[in-house]
Amino acid sequence: MGRLRRTRGFSQEELGFQAGIHRTYVSQIERGIKSPTLVVILKLAQALGRPASQLIAEVEKQLKK
Repeated sequence: MGRLRRTRGFSQEELGFQAGIHRTYVSQIERGIKSPTLVVILKLAQALGRPASQLIAEVEKQLKK
């Protein structure tokens, strides 16, 4: 998700604001400390202007590494 966020030019704070979640929660999700709920995934995807499936595919790709 961090790559998509940076591609869109968002800071963690801006993404959190757009998605209605706290900046520290965005950071924790990106670092793998927290696992977002489906609702949060959908909010993040909407804020990033991408389908939720793309966010999930990115995580799957990273897990294969």
